[in-house]
Amino acid sequence: MNHDDTMSRRPSYASHNSLEGLLQRGRGLGAVRAAQDPAGAAPLVYDGIRRDWKWDEQGDSRVHYQARLIRDLELSPTPVVDQLMGDEGEWSRASYVLELLALAGSDEAREGLRAYVREGEHWVRVLESVATGWPAEWWEDLGDVARRRIDRDEDPLQSCEPWIRFGMAPAVAPRPSLDGLSDEQLLALLAAGGTEHNTKVASLRALCGRPPVEGLIPLVPSLCIADGRRTMPWLRRTVVDHLGALAVPAAREWAADEREWLSRLGTDVLANHPGPEALPGLMAELAEQLQRRDWCGPDETAKRLARFGSAASEAAPVLRRLWLRTPHSYERADYLAALAAIDPSELEDMHTESLWDCEERSRLLGIASAPLQPQTWERITVLRDDPMEFPAVRKAAGARLASMAGRCVPSAKAVPGGDPSA
Repeated sequence: MNHDDTMSRRPSYASHNSLEGLLQRGRGLGAVRAAQDPAGAAPLVYDGIRRDWKWDEQGDSRVHYQARLIRDLELSPTPVVDQLMGDEGEWSRASYVLELLALAGSDEAREGLRAYVREGEHWVRVLESVATGWPAEWWEDLGDVARRRIDRDEDPLQSCEPWIRFGMAPAVAPRPSLDGLSDEQLLALLAAGGTEHNTKVASLRALCGRPPVEGLIPLVPSLCIADGRRTMPWLRRTVVDHLGALAVPAAREWAADEREWLSRLGTDVLANHPGPEALPGLMAELAEQLQRRDWCGPDETAKRLARFGSAASEAAPVLRRLWLRTPHSYERADYLAALAAIDPSELEDMHTESLWDCEERSRLLGIASAPLQPQTWERITVLRDDPMEFPAVRKAAGARLASMAGRCVPSAKAVPGGDPSA
């Protein structure tokens, strides 16, 4: 693999306008163009599974995109099955793609993974993964294989499937859900000194899924982990992303606190809610990030600019170029959402292309906002019915189709196939 430099080991991507570059970035346009010439695209599709083109290994997603390319282009899964015998990255990428292809009906993918469980080196991880994603009848007959192959010293077993079903690990009762508690009850758990750490974390997670609860704000300075150096899990998301502007008055005090974790939390809240005087600096920062190719981080700048609405319209061309060019696919959704807030004109093609994007958040934006056209209806129907798709995307697709039922669909417009100059 080529790299931008030997120190960072960052991959060197092909042009964002080329089919190779589009596929490396997981762009929807790459999937559309590949479908126009499956044989020509095949080597690039297999290369995308063999190598790791994700800019951020943890944040970026490719597996659903790659599995769909194999299925939709009617390519053979055999090279992917053969890749199971590769190195650490190669076998795991192949395994995840094959797991999805099996759900889509590929017998070769399913049998390839079952054979790997019988003979492959990393069979424990593969078996645990398919036991989570596949129907039990596809793997429950592998119990004798597992008992024969397992080395409990090298492979300590978790209390999860398939080991529970195989009788090789005890079942552990799940923690009771806190979803049924009221806001006041959750706040009481967070305020009580005797509440155990995991229960407090679960309380924060439950609050994050509800409308903002201002009663959480005075409790924030007490919600650090035991060593007093870091915030509890879910606290930053709940306060910075969820409470947002409601936390600004308190955040001014937090930012001045001598405790580093609380000061940082307050600073983050204030940075996400800048005053008008910050607009020129934010626009300059975004342009500099693009010029430096700082692919990790412009999403935060974009979200802050989005709060200014049309007043930040001068940032729109930069956001479009970032959306087109970034290899950090997770951030693409934030650029599109910022454009919708700042300059929503001429986003039809970007929303439509997002229906083929590698990232779940981008597909959700496409489902919500792509214009009502024949190819839009068809693609959203595919997403609703795709057994490989995430449940949230299938649900959103079904809701959009239901909302369009009975409406007149305009005449066809070409599926996105051109790239605006940028």
